[in-house]
Amino acid sequence: MPCTVGDESPAASGERGATPMPPTVAMTPLRPAVAATHRRPVLRWRPHTEDRRPITMHAAWYDRRGPARDVLLVGDLPDPQPGPGEVRIRISVSGINPGDVKKRSGWQGSPMPYPRVVPHSDGAGVVDAVGPGVDEERIGQTVWCYAAQSYRPFGTAAEYCVVPDALAVPLPEDADADMLDQAACLGIAGITGYRAVFADGPVEGLTVLVHGAAGGVGSIAVQMAARAGATVIATVRRASQIDTVRSQGAQHVHLADDPHLVERVRAIAPDGVHRIAEVDLADHIDADADLIAVGGTISSYFSSADRPGIPYWKLGFADVTLRLLGSDDFPPAVKADAAAHLTAALLDGTLRIPVSDRFPSTGSPEPTNWWNAAPPAVWSSGSDGRTGRATRPRLPGHPPPTSLSA
Repeated sequence: MPCTVGDESPAASGERGATPMPPTVAMTPLRPAVAATHRRPVLRWRPHTEDRRPITMHAAWYDRRGPARDVLLVGDLPDPQPGPGEVRIRISVSGINPGDVKKRSGWQGSPMPYPRVVPHSDGAGVVDAVGPGVDEERIGQTVWCYAAQSYRPFGTAAEYCVVPDALAVPLPEDADADMLDQAACLGIAGITGYRAVFADGPVEGLTVLVHGAAGGVGSIAVQMAARAGATVIATVRRASQIDTVRSQGAQHVHLADDPHLVERVRAIAPDGVHRIAEVDLADHIDADADLIAVGGTISSYFSSADRPGIPYWKLGFADVTLRLLGSDDFPPAVKADAAAHLTAALLDGTLRIPVSDRFPSTGSPEPTNWWNAAPPAVWSSGSDGRTGRATRPRLPGHPPPTSLSA
């Protein structure tokens, strides 16, 4: 399940400082539209017209924390202008992740980091302006971006977004709408999944266990580990997800609640697994301690318990490294390296994020239904001139939601 709250949960926002709120030209409440399947959405903004001058932009924002239907607004804001070392992207697709949901909802009591927030850190589009110190050759480049709303107030849920030049990753000039949709899913989920597998070096010839392998982070971890030559063992929540995860490169797929999981994995890896990409440390730590190889690494990006107990001596005697991942605070070089490898995999076809349902970006964008408890989504503007639409990655085996409550 791509980047659902259960399998992609970066730490609550820790942004510092504040910026003045820009004047609001027009705004309307963001209200839920129709029910949709429990998948990650992608929304595209309306196409630009030839005579439209870049004075204002359509955007979504919130000035206070709370449920989506109570606090999200859609309207016009002033277009942002790039400063030194920055580029402005005309957004086509904007990624929505559980971390965005947590920031907006005030997860763990976190306060508003800025007076106004345009959400979402991930997106894709075309560079249309650059600030001082940036090569003007960047103008017109198709790119995807990450960390746009990481320690910054204004993210990609708008027609335009300004980011540091290094955070705009080039894509082919002829990238189609499908590639933009997928690229906009690479930021938080992709960089986290890559880090969970490769933080301690190459995995060729090693055995990697990926929990939550049908999720946004997990599915990317599976594909990138398999691409790098690892033997991949995966766990999923539903039997209906097994074939999909196997097709993504996992040689062995098991149900997470299998009472014989440890024995089954040990039969495949008698000396233990070398890396574990962990979706829920509190839930799996005992099994992980039984399965990790001597000198292995457990990299966890979520825990259902804030203070999980760990079998200290079992892990200690195995010389285990325990990594706790929060994508907002990965070092810049780590993010850039992950972004480069993810882009290469997307372009060579070894990384694929299936996309389904499409929604119009005009009116009431439907993803408000998911932003409180379901997966990340992707908003998009159609600002590249393509037909406006919304899509989201296909999550095998997940039924439609039974409630539109937010």
